[in-house]
Amino acid sequence: MTWAGFQDAAAQAVIAVAFFCFIVVFLRNAIGLAQLLIAGWVFGTRIEPSEGARELWQRYADLAMPITVIAPAYNEELSIAESVKALLALEYPDHEVIVVNDGSKDDTLGELLRVFEMEKCDRKQIAKLQQTEIRETYISRRFPNLLVVDKENGRKADAANAGLGFARTPLVCVIDADSIIEPDGLLRAAEPFMHDDGRLVAVGGAIRIVNGSTVKGGSLQEISVAKGLVPRFQVVEYLRAFLTARVANAHTNTLMLISGAFGLFRRSTLVEIGGYRHDTVGEDLELVVRLHRHLREQKRDYQLAFVPDIVCWTEAPAGLKGLDNQRARWQQGSLETLQRHRRMICNPRYGRIGLLAMPHIVLEDILGPPAELVGYLVLPAAALLGLLDPMMAVAFFFVSIVFGSALSVGTLVLEEQQLRRTPTAKDLLRIGWAALIENFGYRQINLWYRLQGVLRFVKKDNTWAAVPRAGFNAN
Repeated sequence: MTWAGFQDAAAQAVIAVAFFCFIVVFLRNAIGLAQLLIAGWVFGTRIEPSEGARELWQRYADLAMPITVIAPAYNEELSIAESVKALLALEYPDHEVIVVNDGSKDDTLGELLRVFEMEKCDRKQIAKLQQTEIRETYISRRFPNLLVVDKENGRKADAANAGLGFARTPLVCVIDADSIIEPDGLLRAAEPFMHDDGRLVAVGGAIRIVNGSTVKGGSLQEISVAKGLVPRFQVVEYLRAFLTARVANAHTNTLMLISGAFGLFRRSTLVEIGGYRHDTVGEDLELVVRLHRHLREQKRDYQLAFVPDIVCWTEAPAGLKGLDNQRARWQQGSLETLQRHRRMICNPRYGRIGLLAMPHIVLEDILGPPAELVGYLVLPAAALLGLLDPMMAVAFFFVSIVFGSALSVGTLVLEEQQLRRTPTAKDLLRIGWAALIENFGYRQINLWYRLQGVLRFVKKDNTWAAVPRAGFNAN
């Protein structure tokens, strides 16, 4: 090949990469716009939910199915007492709380034993789903519906499975130990099961950022927004994920993720599929994908629901340190799930899950991050070298950044119209400002963290890097 021929081939390759990056980013944001429109339609046409716990209690107290709340805990000494108090204070007719101490290296277990006056008990497991050994079980002298399970470290999935084996109720709620459910959260989550004909297997709820808010006695006293930009950016991300994507996916029967921070499941179905997998860092996504796969291969009629009025508050990383590990882990977990269930991708046997939902995960988690990050470099360079119309680079900037900011602002408008969990105009402006500027730096940093997750996946690095916590009431 001559030098001129090589130059021409290189130029064509650059142009092809540029167009590929543009198309991928355009498709991702187009899907985001479609989800926002669907979510807006769902909110606009739905029956208004009950306003508070009192009305829910009057309607459903006699119909509520018993629930076991399972809270895996690892090194949660700073917030475990507050979290468990909130779980015990949930306004629900019949619920048990099982806290699974997953071999914590700090004083998580000691804090539980002291605060709740625990004593040893001989509680037997109904099903043994965990891989590690149970050391001891404890019951509270003050709260007979509180059980603490102390076990060897096996990570969150193993801890959740241990709790699942001790549960004796038809419904189980799996929640992060550093999270706080609003008092009426369980009633709202259980409500769809009360009207169910046997098809419903799981219900998810919205996750919100507690950073900057005031927590006392295990309950959320005052909602506010953290001073730091990183938590505010995450507020915007969580709004997009839970008020647009999850609402739209549930409406189209393509819900693929029920957050590990909060989910209500039919216990028998989880036991049937063996509980959570131990060999993945993305156990929540893998569980839901496996539920879809199992039930469709069984040719059973089923449903997964999402209720945005269920709000679970969780502590998010306060800075980039910790966010990097979290986002890399999420990315790695998605790739592990796609690899394990790759036969579902574009497979008509799995209906809309195989033909729509799984390809969307491929677009978001395999093609999307590298395409967008490479696009920021290739398109401007190609335009400067005269290989590409400069308007193409401008269009890429518009689609990836300006359009992305518009979607974030649109989600914030939807939240203000429907849920109104932002208490003051000042806080709303803070979040709105974050929605506008998150695409100028923060988004690109997240893409880099996700590429680190790809590298961890390739290396098969399953080490668990804990996210640093400042504890509730830290700004």
